[in-house]
Amino acid sequence: MAKKQVKRNNNNQKKVPVQKENNTKSNPTSKENLITRIILFFKGVRSEIKKVHWLDRKSMVKYSIATICFIVFCALFFYVIMNLFALVQELLG
Repeated sequence: MAKKQVKRNNNNQKKVPVQKENNTKSNPTSKENLITRIILFFKGVRSEIKKVHWLDRKSMVKYSIATICFIVFCALFFYVIMNLFALVQELLG
């Protein structure tokens, strides 16, 4: 048996029954509603892109070079470690 959901008021004295929202929208898959939702989606995307802080060219080049150097360093590090393990395995086995 399911319990009835209740919500306490600010003073935690009385229990007030929770009422579920009644979604009385028309057919959500109709063409008009679908087109409207797509348009609203792209308007939201446009407004969010306007809020993004884009880097200038100098900063972008600096961070790109730093990223590439880090990737090369990690690749060389793991290559050396792998070869050391292979050498140890060859000497022991």
